[in-house]
Amino acid sequence: MSSFAQTPSRADRQSSPAGPDQPLTLKAVLQYMLEDRLVSRAEAEVILSERKQHKASVHPLTIIGNHKLRSAKTPHRVLHVEALTEWLAGKVSMEYMHIDPLKINFAAVTEVMPSAYAARQKIMPVAVSDNEVVIATAEPFVREWERELQPVVKKPIRRVFANPVDIEHLQIEFYNLARSVKNATQTEKAATLNNFEQLVELSEMNKQFDANEQHIVRIVDWLWQYAFDQRASDIHIEPRRDVGLVRFRIDGVLHQVYQLPMSVVAAMTSRIKILGRMDIVEKRRPQDGRIKTRSADGSEVELRLSTLPTAFGEKLVMRIFDPEVLVRSFADMGFTDDDQQRWDSMTGQPNGIILVTGPTGSGKTTTLYSTLKLLATPEVNVCTIEDPIEMVEPAFNQMQAQASIDLGFAEGVRALLRQDPDIIMVGEIRDLETAQMAIQASLTGHLVLSTLHTNDAPAALTRLKDLGLAPYLMNATLLGIMGQRLVRTLCPHCKKPGPITPEETTAWNEMVAPFKSSAPEQIYRPMGCLECRNTGYMGRMGIYETLLMSAAVRKLVQNGADLSAIRLQAIREGMKPLRISGALKIAAGLTSLEEVLRVAPPASDDAD
Repeated sequence: MSSFAQTPSRADRQSSPAGPDQPLTLKAVLQYMLEDRLVSRAEAEVILSERKQHKASVHPLTIIGNHKLRSAKTPHRVLHVEALTEWLAGKVSMEYMHIDPLKINFAAVTEVMPSAYAARQKIMPVAVSDNEVVIATAEPFVREWERELQPVVKKPIRRVFANPVDIEHLQIEFYNLARSVKNATQTEKAATLNNFEQLVELSEMNKQFDANEQHIVRIVDWLWQYAFDQRASDIHIEPRRDVGLVRFRIDGVLHQVYQLPMSVVAAMTSRIKILGRMDIVEKRRPQDGRIKTRSADGSEVELRLSTLPTAFGEKLVMRIFDPEVLVRSFADMGFTDDDQQRWDSMTGQPNGIILVTGPTGSGKTTTLYSTLKLLATPEVNVCTIEDPIEMVEPAFNQMQAQASIDLGFAEGVRALLRQDPDIIMVGEIRDLETAQMAIQASLTGHLVLSTLHTNDAPAALTRLKDLGLAPYLMNATLLGIMGQRLVRTLCPHCKKPGPITPEETTAWNEMVAPFKSSAPEQIYRPMGCLECRNTGYMGRMGIYETLLMSAAVRKLVQNGADLSAIRLQAIREGMKPLRISGALKIAAGLTSLEEVLRVAPPASDDAD
């Protein structure tokens, strides 16, 4: 006989099936799901039969979500806890909220109620304003706490329905973080006051520093884990006059996520500098460092540190390197078949110079590292000179440039030439001496890969000429130049196609000019969902243009032709400009028109 009765009416859903102020039961939630045909009766019976295996404190949505069932209704999406939460909110006529930790002022919300009370009632404040307090709960029928809390907060309370796993997890995290920040601030103030009055012995100050260290360790570890969870590529800690800002760069765009007291920011910076083996006393000059840590799932993560003295203190940037970057295929990086063929034609040569151009953060180093990873077979000796070493790779022999001991790129290449190399990577060609050493290396039978900061691939030729290189040397050594940018890719879970508007058609025509390329009838647009943190984008991929040094291009270079003539000849020979490469990805539904226009510059006839 079935364990489930007749499906409840809408009126029954407005109050708890077990009475007022009673928590949800697993049977009641499964009954609702049967009513909406989200599960079969057989699946519901199986889940209900296992309820004794779970603790009474485990929320029904968590139990059901752990089974990872697929909805019986189209589009048959996986019924994970967040999806069940959103569905049940509508079922019980409550406002649904996905708790985004990056949008919550943890210092303000944790002042609403004590942590013990929040844990006991299984609720969490998520927003505080002059007009109301917003409190998340996963128990729609339990309201006793609301009556108790109303006289205390003295503001209207708005209840929202949220993921029970998030409430339990973030409740602990936020209160611990707020406690750490508060204790660190109080300790810092006490130490400052005692130091000012000169009443503290050195041993006593050391004790205070140790206590402060414990709180700061917790804050720094928490910050790293959230940056990893949010897919951040960089963490910025920026001092201001009164507060310190914490910002994450996610998919190439900066997001402000926290404000912390300046005393805490300074202590965090010192803590991170210690871990990066940097001089914590020196605050007047920039410093670089490196840290290896682990994410929550146990995978190794490397952070490259950079400090900069500013008007209000040291600014710290941590670049997060994912070891998986080096094992990505060129197709995953955005290479088309034509891009791959042209790139392979250059990297397959035994000697010569290959340049990758683009601004900082355009993925040049990733392209070079991925290429070297493939070229670094046991039969060849791959050496690099970098400033700094971006990612440590055992397959290469990597050397760090050191300006303080006059070890620059030119000196590094000169030293590498005595190490019997087959392939050399030079971090960047910045001056004539480095360019000349790269040319010497290529003329003596080595394959040299390097980067150059120019707007596009053809402009690199003008840039080299401006550095002082003779055209005949460029023609004798250059194999080709690749220009690239990174565009955000549309989230596959929420992107939606739609007919292209007249305004978008005009923008398309301006983007592909002077080419004649008809706009697609429909394009995909970013919508935003939980998977992509409501940005509409998830991850990035490259758009590329590759100029091969053909006989015709070399002749133009030798004759001193202007940049537009060289660009036109390269296009005739198959080079797709950056915006055309972007247009192809728009037409394929991989990115948006706005993103390509934001990232890819129009073709220019100047060197930079």
